[in-house]
Amino acid sequence: MQDSLSPDQSFNQRLHPGFEETEFERRATKFNFGAPVTGSLSLSDSVVVGFGDGNVRTFREGVGYSSTKAHSGVVLCMATDGENIFTGGDDGKFLGISSDNTVEEIASFGSKWVDCVAAVDGKYACSSGGKVHVWSKGQKEPTILEHSSTVGGMAFDAKGKRLAVSHYGGVTIWEAKERRWKSSKLIWKGFHGAVCFSPDGKYVITAMQENALHGWRLRDKGNLSMSGYPSKVKSFAWVGDTPYLVTSGANEAICWPFDGKDGPMGRAPVCVSRSESQIVTCVQELNAANAVFSGFRDGSVFVAEIDENKEPIVLKGSSGSAIAGISLTSSLSHILIGDESGEVFWSPLAKAI
Repeated sequence: MQDSLSPDQSFNQRLHPGFEETEFERRATKFNFGAPVTGSLSLSDSVVVGFGDGNVRTFREGVGYSSTKAHSGVVLCMATDGENIFTGGDDGKFLGISSDNTVEEIASFGSKWVDCVAAVDGKYACSSGGKVHVWSKGQKEPTILEHSSTVGGMAFDAKGKRLAVSHYGGVTIWEAKERRWKSSKLIWKGFHGAVCFSPDGKYVITAMQENALHGWRLRDKGNLSMSGYPSKVKSFAWVGDTPYLVTSGANEAICWPFDGKDGPMGRAPVCVSRSESQIVTCVQELNAANAVFSGFRDGSVFVAEIDENKEPIVLKGSSGSAIAGISLTSSLSHILIGDESGEVFWSPLAKAI
């Protein structure tokens, strides 16, 4: 493990094409790690970032960052149960990383990648191929849940009683009952990738291989189709009390309203942070302001309230590398932005906006 209090001195300050250098860029602490950011997540007063060289770095307020060599290859996926970090890699390992950066190998699948991980208080899971391995607190050996095709995504609901597993042909909902997992199917043709429950647990949404989202209203398994994207949806977030499902995949953040009994069906989305030519690659909610951060393919980042009548703030200008992670500390004191070139910006949020 290596600790650092200062950024990489070789980082090249510059004016970004199309934008003057922003106040955020002038004030942020900047790093260049030389390996692509593959994802980021919030954990209490810190932000944890996975990289393409197998490192996991934790950024903390007033401390700088710590670096842990977790995987021998790429960190493919990460999740947290609120205390620990769980990672999967193309080295076939499923790891747990504690708050003091101790790494535990939970499972190894040899040459098979760990494609997806998920965690919630008291449970954690990983997938490799079509099998999902689930551990409950205190359980030494996993429960294995089998699927007929490769798993595209996994997510627990807020209470940890249900696990949504996406794959070709739809989603399997697994429910924990009396130490057994019982399944039900949500069917829609095509391959389904990343998956999530709505905050109230009434809907399940997937990002499809096609340029579209698909969802189900769980009370009656009614289908919800959200299409028209020019690119694949790689990132989504729930924002506000409505709530809105905010997504990447277009030249603006697409915000689908999920209030009412039928969610977004028959309703137009709210669209904010429009770019003339760039696609949104990453979104991050800012619930305290009913707003969303939108990171673009060219490295720029906007923040906007979910209101088409209000102009976005340009937080960061273009750098030429797609934004791969935007995360906030739980207290909203700091923000981290990382891109596919390995550049990371770390700043107090108050100075950012």
